[in-house]
Amino acid sequence: MICKCGHKAIYFRRYSGQHLCEKCFKRSIFKKFKDTIRINKLMERGDTIACGVSGGKDSLVLLHLLKELSSKFDFDLFALTIDEGISGYRDLSIPFIRKACKDLDLELHIHSFKGEYGYSLDEVTKMEDRLGACSYCGVFRRNLLNKWSRELGANKLALGHNLDDESQVVLMNMLRGDVSRFGRTGTFYKDIHPKFIPRIKPLREIPEKEIVLYAVVSGIDFDFEECPYAPEAFRDDVRNFLNGMEEKRPGTKHALLKTYDKLFPILNERFTPDSICTCEECGEPSISSLCKKCEMISDIKNKIG
Repeated sequence: MICKCGHKAIYFRRYSGQHLCEKCFKRSIFKKFKDTIRINKLMERGDTIACGVSGGKDSLVLLHLLKELSSKFDFDLFALTIDEGISGYRDLSIPFIRKACKDLDLELHIHSFKGEYGYSLDEVTKMEDRLGACSYCGVFRRNLLNKWSRELGANKLALGHNLDDESQVVLMNMLRGDVSRFGRTGTFYKDIHPKFIPRIKPLREIPEKEIVLYAVVSGIDFDFEECPYAPEAFRDDVRNFLNGMEEKRPGTKHALLKTYDKLFPILNERFTPDSICTCEECGEPSISSLCKKCEMISDIKNKIG
């Protein structure tokens, strides 16, 4: 296989029919990353960006790409990590994050479920009659990422969601009939609360396997381990379905996301409110007078003490 530039190809991009050498592949990833930011106006000069970093391939690739872009585009950048308290998983990934931040000369801020809420995720999952682990984790992580991005002075929160993640969410919301979430998955957000920090997803059009390859050829060390609670998630079933469709019909994931993006302005206008409440308990943004995080913490206290 020969790349268009004449060098030996290392990758065949099935959905586009391209053979790419290492140099052209890396250049294509950086271009897609920049184009997503430019076309969707995700960043402006002078922004302060908090990058949510888990230690996996997506977040560490995003951190490296943002650092490279910061040398050409004037914005501040720091890393933000949430330690859920998952033994044998998060404690093994944090060293990868520390190493990356040291190599890139970036500040790292780590905040934990245990420190903020008094319970680790492992402790919560030992309860009887509990929700799925991912339900607690998703709510708690989003709360802390938003809170600490704001407290640390960021006006944007960058997340490493890739094409696979985004297409899975679109299909999950559809299969659940969760129309209220349809207006919250796109590339821009209404200014619905003064304490809400807008999320940006510069990797949302890049497939997961290309993120992995970029990390490998760029020498980015990352944690390969999967969260031990992942098999509990509905997402796992949706992932398997979409991977099977992509294998048979290359481009399926891109087509699904592009279709959603065309509908997003209408969905955002129809299903996303112009403003939301403030939680009476913690003061954070909330759909109702008591946020989901506070509801969960109250339930956990009643069951664990």
